[in-house]
Amino acid sequence: MNGALLDTNCPRCGGSFACGANAGHCDCFGIRLTDRLRTALAAQYPNRCLCVRCLRELVDAAELPDQPPPPGASQA
Repeated sequence: MNGALLDTNCPRCGGSFACGANAGHCDCFGIRLTDRLRTALAAQYPNRCLCVRCLRELVDAAELPDQPPPPGASQA
């Protein structure tokens, strides 16, 4: 690790953020990703970091139970 913060843009939202992974203390270190989500993100954004806001949104969405179809929706 070279200890430098990496100024970058999130490939998901386009927002700028400073990744601290190389410095050993990034905000994302406290976010727990499932193996499935980690694999999906690595495939969709190879060798890229996402901002903490996007990571939290994705974790929250992954934790939601499957929603039943709305009333009157066809069951295909």
